Amino acid sequence: QLQLMESGGGSVQAGGSLRLSCAVSGDTSYSAYMGWLRQAPGKEREGVAALFIGGGRTHYADSVKGRFTLSRDNAKNMMYLQMNNLQAEDTAMYYCAAASGRTGYGGNWQGALESGYWGQGTQVTVSS
Repeated sequence: QLQLMESGGGSVQAGGSLRLSCAVSGDTSYSAYMGWLRQAPGKEREGVAALFIGGGRTHYADSVKGRFTLSRDNAKNMMYLQMNNLQAEDTAMYYCAAASGRTGYGGNWQGALESGYWGQGTQVTVSS
């Protein structure tokens, strides 16, 4: 079982940047994907970005493409989400997440993260 702990959230003005960090404990070799989810007040949870562990490909939600970058430091057991040009609609609780299995997701990285392991979340607030 994985344990995930986020940090780095905060409040910024529109156009600003934040970098979220996720400390990962446990064996990630059984996870097909690792990445980030977010949930804004009154909205459904959505996948933000994910790394396919087997092939190294990174996936992004259309709403964050070109602005957010997911990266991973295996040596430090850390994962990051660099968020640039933040907008008010990016305001949400952000969760580090990992799939609980290695196969069977059919490329559905959002579903893989939602059904897997999460951290407790870190709040990102963007003011316009």
